[in-house]
Parts: sequence; C-alpha cells; structure tokens
Amino acid sequence: MDKLEAMRVFAAVVEEGSFVDASRVLDLSPPAVTRSVARLENALGIPLFHRSTRHVRLTDSGQHYYGYAKSILETVAEAEAAVTGSYLEPSGELTVTAPVLFGQKYVMPIISEYLDEHRKVSVNTLFLDRVTNLLEDNLDVAIRIGELEDSSLFATRVGAICRVVCASPDYLEKRGIPETPEELADHDILHATTVEPLTTWGFGKHKVKVKPRLQSNQNGAIIQAAVAGGGLTRLMSYQVADELVAGNLVRVLPEFEPPQLPVSVVYLDGRKANAKIRSFVDFAVERLRANELLNPRP
Repeated sequence: MDKLEAMRVFAAVVEEGSFVDASRVLDLSPPAVTRSVARLENALGIPLFHRSTRHVRLTDSGQHYYGYAKSILETVAEAEAAVTGSYLEPSGELTVTAPVLFGQKYVMPIISEYLDEHRKVSVNTLFLDRVTNLLEDNLDVAIRIGELEDSSLFATRVGAICRVVCASPDYLEKRGIPETPEELADHDILHATTVEPLTTWGFGKHKVKVKPRLQSNQNGAIIQAAVAGGGLTRLMSYQVADELVAGNLVRVLPEFEPPQLPVSVVYLDGRKANAKIRSFVDFAVERLRANELLNPRP
C-alpha cells in the first residue's frame, strides 16, 4: 500500500465530508476511495470513521490521525516545491485561534488585510477564551497570552499585556479612587469570570477577597457595565485599551499590578515551512508588534 497516497485519500474524505465527494475531487471511483481508506484502517488497526448511509464522521483516533496526516501532506508539498525550485503560493484553508476579544479587536483586521493580499487562501477562525490544542483541533496558528508550556509549539513574542483595575470617571468621582488593593472591599465590583475565575484577586503579595455586585462570563458585558458607571472591574489591558485611550475608563492601582504576560504567535514546531502558515505568521507578527496597545505601561 502506498501510505502517502492513502493519507491523501483519507484527508480528502475528511475535508469533503463523504467518500463520493472525495472521489470527485480525486478523480477516482467511489469504490476505489472506500478500498483505500479500508486498507489504511487495516494497516493502522483502528477505525478512522463512523459510517452511516449518508454521512461519515471521524472517530477520536481518526481526528488525531488527520492532524498528523495533514501536516505530513503539506510538508511533502513544500519539500517538492523547494527541490524543484518553484515557489509554492499560499493556498488552502488556514485555521486561526485566539481569545475572543483579542481576536475581534486585533486579529480580525489582520486577517482581512491578509486575505486581500492572498486570494487563494481562506481563513477559518476559532475565538475562544480557553487554550486549544493545535494538533488535536487541527489548528494552524494561535495567538496565546501567557507563558507557554507545550514544547511542541514554536512561538514568536509580539507584545505583552497585564491585568488592570479600572472604572469610569463618574464612578470614581462618586466613590473615590482606591489607593490600595484592600480598599476594593469597599467598592462595587464588576467581576469578569473568564479573566478572574475566583473572587480573590491577587496583587503580588496582596490577596483581596472581593464581593461582586455583577458577574458575567462575557467580558464585553462587564466592559459596558463599567463604562456605564457600575463599578470597578479587573480585565486584561488589551480588552479595555480603547476605553482607556478614550477616557471612558480610568486605570487605578497600577503600582500593584502583577507582572505582564507575553503575547505570542504560536504554531506547531516544523509547520512554518508551509506557505500559508509561513506567510500568515510573518504578516501577523509584523502587524501585532506595531500595535502600541500591546505594550501597556504603568
């Protein structure tokens, strides 16, 4: 069995969603596609698909295998282009993940500009306020906030952010500006649970138990409430950067803020050889490093 060809057929079935559609793309008969996948499953000793009369769906093992197969096929294509001296133009679908508000505020403008320059690339975004697994979730590029622990990832630092406490000018005029973290206990607190899962806020050696008047898992809702004068909140600096610049929110307790967290563009080690990943990473790194809001100062 030609393992590389079997991978190519398997990947086509995954991407087209059926054996019949994959056969059209590959210019093979449906039985030939079915036999190829069956031989691959036999060689691996595991089922790759759940099959029904109308649909196919990846098994958990199939999902893992697809990530590896996709990486191998793209690497082979890049190697062939390098050996023949040809330039492989970025093409195909690129998957990008980032935290929700970061993705909306900073990544989407970059993607829009990138798509204007690379007409053969399409982008699928996954904006989530949790860490994803690039290999298991078939993701190409991630924007990560914080220190990285996965050694299989390659990261390029593009900036830094920090947790900031802020409130509207009207609220601070009415209730006063806290001068120490302990004074937060006497203030109305708007609690963003995705930023601070616990109601104990840490400020270095200072630990303060706050009593939220409003809690939400939607950071945008907390920002709106803070701008409206609802109280003090603690969010990532990039999430409230526009409001701070406009003066709709005021930063307080800057001298007590914990150390800054790095912002990095991340991809799997060895994947930058892929034309679409290489071009997008270089593009995103340049744009993000030029963003002054990603390097907050006290």
